[in-house]
Amino acid sequence: MTDRYAVIGNPIVQSKSPLIHSAFAQVTGQDIDYCKLLGPLGEFAATVDAFRSSGGRGMNVTAPFKLDAFAYATDLATSAQMAGAVNAMKFEGDKVYAENFDGVGLVRDVVHNLGCPLQGRRVLILGAGGATRGALLPLLAEQPAELVIVNRTVTKAQELAVLAQHHQTGQVPVTGLAYEAVQGVFDVVLNASSSSLTHELPPLPASVFAPGCLAYDLTYGKGLTPFLKLAQQAGVTQVADGVGMLAEQAAEAFAWWRGVRPDTSSVIAQLTVPLV
Repeated sequence: MTDRYAVIGNPIVQSKSPLIHSAFAQVTGQDIDYCKLLGPLGEFAATVDAFRSSGGRGMNVTAPFKLDAFAYATDLATSAQMAGAVNAMKFEGDKVYAENFDGVGLVRDVVHNLGCPLQGRRVLILGAGGATRGALLPLLAEQPAELVIVNRTVTKAQELAVLAQHHQTGQVPVTGLAYEAVQGVFDVVLNASSSSLTHELPPLPASVFAPGCLAYDLTYGKGLTPFLKLAQQAGVTQVADGVGMLAEQAAEAFAWWRGVRPDTSSVIAQLTVPLV
């Protein structure tokens, strides 16, 4: 019997999730049907209820419903609690299990796909929104030498730093700063701000990029963003966008649902847009 899954969002036409999960199902031999669901604003719960009633087994969640999914879930994983948002749900009877795989997807792409270990490295992350919240614990689990969060509103960066210090199991120093207060060089610089969505340049000095640095933009499909251009102009030779993160978080959800983790390399190759 074919199991049904979906991605819900508004808008949803742009979603690559059906392509990704259909490819995963093919390579793992899983019998699933995966579709897009346009969720009317204000009707998230009713839309999900209808999907569950029709036999739906699970859902990915995209904008603007990640907070709605957080409220809808009956059982929130630590990843979802930390992020304050949900991007995957699994339905079992009356239970709605919820996860946020964005952070682990990011780390897997950086460490495994791009071959950039984080242990002992200085890591700088731009932005203090939901993407950064979701990435904190997976990043800290890699035991970097230091994690610095910068944001235009410095109090938000500082609040996330306190949150990270409270929840981490290790002793990684975490600091929240304003952009103008950033000092020294970093081995990994992650742009989790919204700047690339509006084609803006974050107010970041080019001096933060260490020799051999990885510059990573969590947005994908935008080509060479202003952030990545700045990194290249500073001499950075390893730049990447978030297409690998997209594939890896999808693979985590697929494994959670189906019990088998697909290889992501062919999907990443198919979705990659040249950074030029």
